Amino acid sequence: MSLQDDLTAVRRNLNELVRSVERLEKDVARQSPAASKPPGESGMVTVPDTPYDSSLWTDADDEGLGARDRHAP
Repeated sequence: MSLQDDLTAVRRNLNELVRSVERLEKDVARQSPAASKPPGESGMVTVPDTPYDSSLWTDADDEGLGARDRHAP
């Protein structure tokens, strides 16, 4: 193959890739949950300022520190 043939093949493959990506973007936009929500519904959730119930965390490890009854190395 000559250099010109290689460049032509690269251009053709690049154009095909661009078309495929555009098709994929359209499919994703059509199937995304944000597209199916009615306008005005932002999907934001309000988190209360009150502390969580400490009984939820009795069996949880302190992140990065290990379990409560063990010491760090």
